[in-house]
Amino acid sequence: MLLKQIIIERIKKEGPLSFRDFMEMALYYPELGYYNSNINKIGEDGDFYTSANLSESFGAMIARQIEEMWEILERKPFKIVEYGAGTGLLCRDILHYLKNNTKLYEHLQYCIIEKSESMRKVEKKHLFEKVSWHNSIQEIPFINGCILSNEVIDNFSVHQVVMEEELKEIYVGYDNGFVELYQPAKKELINYFKTLKVQLPKGFRTEINLEAISWIKEVSQFLRKGYIITIDYGSLSSDLYHGGRSTGTLLCYNKHQKNENPYENIGDQDITSHINFSALGRWGIKYGIDY
Repeated sequence: MLLKQIIIERIKKEGPLSFRDFMEMALYYPELGYYNSNINKIGEDGDFYTSANLSESFGAMIARQIEEMWEILERKPFKIVEYGAGTGLLCRDILHYLKNNTKLYEHLQYCIIEKSESMRKVEKKHLFEKVSWHNSIQEIPFINGCILSNEVIDNFSVHQVVMEEELKEIYVGYDNGFVELYQPAKKELINYFKTLKVQLPKGFRTEINLEAISWIKEVSQFLRKGYIITIDYGSLSSDLYHGGRSTGTLLCYNKHQKNENPYENIGDQDITSHINFSALGRWGIKYGIDY
């Protein structure tokens, strides 16, 4: 059965889905979701490029920063934990550069958190030493080092909201096609903006990435001592919520073409939204991380 039909059947059985649940199925449904399918995603024959696909210099730049972190952390055994390593090219380039630093490399561990079996197969084509694969950070105890994510958080499933007389959450129904429905927003979505001291104007539509908050909380619990590097498309609240962003930042990528319709090419296109660095910083401080 096509993923589109599976989603339709779920809506008919359970009623409208939050956009967050729709996006989660479109991207991560077993075997059929975009990131769990066997289709090529990254590179010339895929849907988009990442910086690691374009130049080895990107990995070398990060590796140089990791060397500095290792020095600050008193040259102790060092772990790099990368979330969602994509094709594995960034990991390859970082290790290639760090191999020149014998003292660091000798006691270096590189841990990749990758839930997609299809992506693990791609990564293993490039990576032959120092690397281990894990389903979650909970499998990696006593992290002294660096937690790294490159274009990962922007693919977390997001809630979509719109401000009317009150904040409404967008749900997805089906009536001879997918339709959007508005329902009163849950308290956790309302509190998100209260915490950030953001007041949306009427008619403003945007995304809320609660999984990013869960992510920063989780990594703070397992990072014993070290640093977090997060590289992604995003902005501060002051940019995300000004008038020029009144329709949100959600975009889809298919064969290097972007569109704004997540309800087509389901399972065959990437869905992404800009992350809020103000939110990451705010909740990071709450969970004990300085920035």
